[in-house]
Amino acid sequence: MARTRVRNTRIASLVALSAALPLLTGCGGEDAASSGTTDHKGHKPVVVVTTTWEGAFAKAAGAEDITVIVPQSVHHAPDYDPKPSDLAAVAKADFVLYAPFEPYAAKIEEAAGSKAKLVEVNLDNDPSKAGAEVTRLGGLFGTKDAAAGWKTRLDGEVTKLNGELKAAWPGGKSPVVVTQVFSAWAAGLAGATPVGTYGPEPVTPAQLASLSARKPAFVLDNAHMSTGTVLPDSGAEQVEIVNYPGEDLDLLAVYRNAADELKKAMG
Repeated sequence: MARTRVRNTRIASLVALSAALPLLTGCGGEDAASSGTTDHKGHKPVVVVTTTWEGAFAKAAGAEDITVIVPQSVHHAPDYDPKPSDLAAVAKADFVLYAPFEPYAAKIEEAAGSKAKLVEVNLDNDPSKAGAEVTRLGGLFGTKDAAAGWKTRLDGEVTKLNGELKAAWPGGKSPVVVTQVFSAWAAGLAGATPVGTYGPEPVTPAQLASLSARKPAFVLDNAHMSTGTVLPDSGAEQVEIVNYPGEDLDLLAVYRNAADELKKAMG
């Protein structure tokens, strides 16, 4: 199998798009289902994604030809303003993956026109939700076997990490935690006991008092949306959880990295 290619948005001209025409036009045919999925054996779907997060879901689902619009170096991806070259890449895709909370979603939709299939992705690293989303994308891409194989690896990795984290519980007890809304999945990975959430807006004085009163041992913050120390003077240790994968688009690495940070904090 060819290596997954994460290409710059200045992509070269794509060839053999005629093999994808039944998919792109939404017309029925022997190799394309009316739902927009494809089982065309000779065609690898061309996928454009807004960020590495969507890109990791696409890779997990079996896509190999992936273009990422927002550079991985951009710490807060929603702040990025897509360039004309980015939008040109969108127009050449079979599938365009985006999240509804991204402010440039409207530009992406307009650039896609009628050629690319727009796919709204539920960006949640909760293992059960991530597994379900990867399975759905595998169905759309015609790569169900690859998606199923990844989900099996995910289940094994989560079981392993969960066991390691439970073994690291301070005093052998599930730690009490407060989480940023997009970092709640990490509490589940650790088997922690969540007692409150905050965000994505900054914590208000009333929230600060309420969350501090619950005496959490840890605050699982979102590294990409951090507003500094969330519960100062509460005694809670803040752990920065990273949701976005690196340029390798390895979503499993996100779980491993979170587990490493949690083990350090609990240790």
